[in-house]
Amino acid sequence: MLTRVVVAPSGFKESLSAQAAADAIADGVRRVLPDAVLDLIPLVDGGEGTATALAAATGGRLVALPATGPVGDRVGTHFALLGSRDTAVVEMAAVAGLSLVPRALRDPGATTTYGVGELIRAALDTGVRRVLIGCGDSGTSDGGAGALQALGARLLDADGFELPHGGRELTRLARIDPAGLDPRLRDVELLIACNPYNVLCGERGVARVFGPQKGATPAQVEQLSAGLENWADVLTRDLGPVGTDLRRGSGTGASGGLGAGLAALGARLLPRFEVLLDHLDLDARLARADLVVTAEGALDHQTPRGKVPAEVARRAKVYGRPVLALAGTLGEGADGVPGVDAYSGILPAPMALAEALVRASELLTDATERALRMILLGARLPAHAEVSGTHRPSSVR
Repeated sequence: MLTRVVVAPSGFKESLSAQAAADAIADGVRRVLPDAVLDLIPLVDGGEGTATALAAATGGRLVALPATGPVGDRVGTHFALLGSRDTAVVEMAAVAGLSLVPRALRDPGATTTYGVGELIRAALDTGVRRVLIGCGDSGTSDGGAGALQALGARLLDADGFELPHGGRELTRLARIDPAGLDPRLRDVELLIACNPYNVLCGERGVARVFGPQKGATPAQVEQLSAGLENWADVLTRDLGPVGTDLRRGSGTGASGGLGAGLAALGARLLPRFEVLLDHLDLDARLARADLVVTAEGALDHQTPRGKVPAEVARRAKVYGRPVLALAGTLGEGADGVPGVDAYSGILPAPMALAEALVRASELLTDATERALRMILLGARLPAHAEVSGTHRPSSVR
């Protein structure tokens, strides 16, 4: 009887795309189960690869164009037109992602989402009725201010001068002039695919949670937090729909606060997996699996808060399917991800980050092979055998 293995990983930030991760895992599976039927489902969470994956899944196409990158230079980027032809997908990471910010320039107080607004405008030029904006893997923390500027809003200081780009400027924002906003925004549906756990302000606000990952010092984190607090106040007063909580509403902190900025224009903030995974028929494919393998860059206490392995595991458990999770790093809470039956880090020994990033595909393939051999060994143990020294033999080291 052939074994059917569903391979459903996310990408590894700054290292492997979701497709590359799926291919690497598949190579490892074939070393152990050469006759297995493999179903590769590279998963997108709104971040890198989202536009490409959804274009491929729906028979759509990518539209290539230049736009303003996160540090202000012009970059080659794209958006997708889905097969239905009435929906465009703007992937913010393709124009304002962290991978587009050189390490020497990682200052989230200076980076901008201006290019996201340019992509939305370009999508509107095609005549679509719906624009889906995927949030994830951002290199910005400007609350979506740059995107609103590209769409025609003027952000003014107390003297009436327009603010430069960057989240650090938001502490000086006095008012927003919406007169120049693209009028076509009133006639399209804007949908934001985001992590609902990310909020704009407060102790769990986006600057404090993600600012350090983007290069912010402790002092810059406080500066960004103060700027986003002011941004939320002015957005709510000058633009925000009545009754919308732009400070702590679900998803308002998506992509450095892009969620809040676009919500002020009437965009709907939706849990990303509800929006994205239906295009991939994920549930039906999980139901047919004998084993599900998922993966991401890190497995830790944040994983259950809207990360791909947790979502895959949750859905797989509806059908009683076993789930193996692989990760570049294992952190606190790796052993507590609901629905994950076994987990393993991919590093066989300590190594420098630069080396691990370069060798990620090889490491992931080898780790898959090791994990599957351990699983097969465990399956051959007598049913009455006990594993000494542990009550949770579900981790594969």
